[in-house]
Amino acid sequence: MGASAKWERGSVVQDWGLAVVVAVIQLVGSSVANSQQTGVRSLDAFAYLLLLAGPVALGFRRRLPEPVLAVTFLAAVAYVLGDYGYGPVVLSLVIAFLTAAVTGPRRRTYPVVAAGYVLMVWPLPALLGRHTDAWQIFGLLAWTALLVAIAEGARQRRAVVLARTQRAEAARRDEQAQQARAASEERLAIARELHDVLAHSLSLINVQSSVALELFDRKPQQAAAALATIKTTSKESLTEVHTLLHAIRSGATVAPEYPETEAVEPVPDTRSEPARPEPARPAPRTPTPTLDDLDALLEGTRTTGLDVDTKIIGTPKKLPSVIDVAAARIIGESLTNVVRHAPGSTAMITLRYTPQTVDITVDNTRPTGTAVRTGIGGNGIIGMRERAHALGGALTAGPRPSGGFRVAARLPARPAGSVDDGSTGARSKPAEGAEATA
Repeated sequence: MGASAKWERGSVVQDWGLAVVVAVIQLVGSSVANSQQTGVRSLDAFAYLLLLAGPVALGFRRRLPEPVLAVTFLAAVAYVLGDYGYGPVVLSLVIAFLTAAVTGPRRRTYPVVAAGYVLMVWPLPALLGRHTDAWQIFGLLAWTALLVAIAEGARQRRAVVLARTQRAEAARRDEQAQQARAASEERLAIARELHDVLAHSLSLINVQSSVALELFDRKPQQAAAALATIKTTSKESLTEVHTLLHAIRSGATVAPEYPETEAVEPVPDTRSEPARPEPARPAPRTPTPTLDDLDALLEGTRTTGLDVDTKIIGTPKKLPSVIDVAAARIIGESLTNVVRHAPGSTAMITLRYTPQTVDITVDNTRPTGTAVRTGIGGNGIIGMRERAHALGGALTAGPRPSGGFRVAARLPARPAGSVDDGSTGARSKPAEGAEATA
C-alpha cells in the first residue's frame, strides 16, 4: 500500500472519529441544555435526527466540504427554528465551516456565517417570538467575527504552506533539469572527445591501409612506409583512448580539454599546518594540438599523400587556449574529411587574423580519385559547428561553385563572455567540395 493510500485511510478514520465525538457532544449537551431551559420544545425523534445529521455529514468533510457545510447549516437552522433549546448543535456547523472556508472560495463559504447569525441569533428568532437578549445579539456577533478570523488565518497559513511546497517542487524540478543538462553536456563532451581522438587517426589508417594493399606487390617500399604510418598512428590512438577511458572512469572532467595558462604555485608552509593530501588530478593527456603546432598537425595528413599549403593573412597573435585548440581541431577535422572524401585533391588552409576574430578557411580542389567509403555517415561537421558556436563564433561548410569543398569558420579573438557584440558574426560564404559528411 502506497503512502498516499495510507494517508487517505488515516484521514477517513480521523474524520469519522471526530464525527463520533461531535455526535456525543451534541446529543448529550443538547439534552442537558434543553432540560434547563423553559418555554422550549422537548427533544423528540426529529430533534435527535437533526442532532445526528451534522456529525454524520462530518465524516465526508474532506471529500465534500461544501455539501457537508450545507447539510450542517440546514440541520442547525432547522433545530433552532424548531423551537428546541439552544445548545451545542452548532458545533458540527463550526467544524464544517472551517473545513470549507480553508479549502473553498470565500464567496460560497463566508456568507454562511452571516446567514446563520440572521436565522439563528438575530433578528429572525426575535421576529418568531424567541427570547433574545443583548448577550446573544452582541456576544454571538463577536464569536462569529472571531470564527471568520480563525478561518482566514487558517486559509492564509495553508496558502503559505502550499506556496512553499510549490517552490520546493519547482526547485526540485529545476535541479533535475540541471542534472539532466549536465549529463547531456557531459555525454556530448565525451562523444566529441572520442571523435577528436579517433576520427583523424582512423581515417589515416584507412587510407594508408588502402595504399599498402594496392602497392604491396608493385612498390613494397612504399607499402612498408604506409604500414609504418599505420603502426605509429594506431599506437598514438590507443594511448589517447586509454587516457580518455581512465579519465572517465576516475571521474575526471572531460569537457575542458584546453590547456590553461600556467600559474606559479606558492610553496606551502609546513611549519604550522600538517601535510594535506593532494587533490585528485585529471588523467594525463597527450598534448592538445594548437595553431602553434600547425606544421606538426599537417605532417600526419601529408603522409597520406595530400598536398596541403598554408596562407596567413594579418599578424599572428597568441590566442586564448580555448580558441587556439578549437581552431586546430577544426583544421584537423576538415583535413580528415578531405582525405576521406576527396582523394587526389589539394588543400589550402587560410588563417586571417583581425583584432576581433580569427578566420579559418580550408579549401580543397575537385577530387581526382575514388573517395574512401566507410559505410556510415559521420558527425565531423556537426561537431565543428557546435565547437564554434560554443565559443560565440560560426562555421559554414559546403561545395564550392568551381568544384571542391570549403569549410569556413570565424572564431572570436577572445572568449565569448568578453567579445563585443557583433564581432563574431560569420562573413564566410558557404563553400566548396567533395561531400558534406564527416
